[in-house]
Amino acid sequence: QVQLVESGGGLVQPGGSLRLSCAASGIIFSVYNMGWYRQAPGKQRELVARISNGGSTTNYADSVKGRFTISRDNAKNTVYLQMNSLKPEDTAVYYCNVASVLVPKREYWGQGTQVTVSS
Repeated sequence: QVQLVESGGGLVQPGGSLRLSCAASGIIFSVYNMGWYRQAPGKQRELVARISNGGSTTNYADSVKGRFTISRDNAKNTVYLQMNSLKPEDTAVYYCNVASVLVPKREYWGQGTQVTVSS
């Protein structure tokens, strides 16, 4: 059974930092691309950042470039999202996503973790 367990969300003041973690089990972690998505109230879910299965390639939404960093530890089956210089508009539920690089394609989602940026 595949499980993605996110942690690290919470309330932070503007300009602060948080680090999200997503621990995966039930998959061969090294053959999955990993991503973080977010969904704010009344808005569609959007890609925040993603990292290739080997960790050599990363992509970021323009809104978070230079502030957020995605990384992964294949030995720990964990992906991280370091979020710095947080803004109120970063407030959302953040979801971990895994997508296999092999065929058949498989994709899984975590349960989400709330990030609130407010003074």
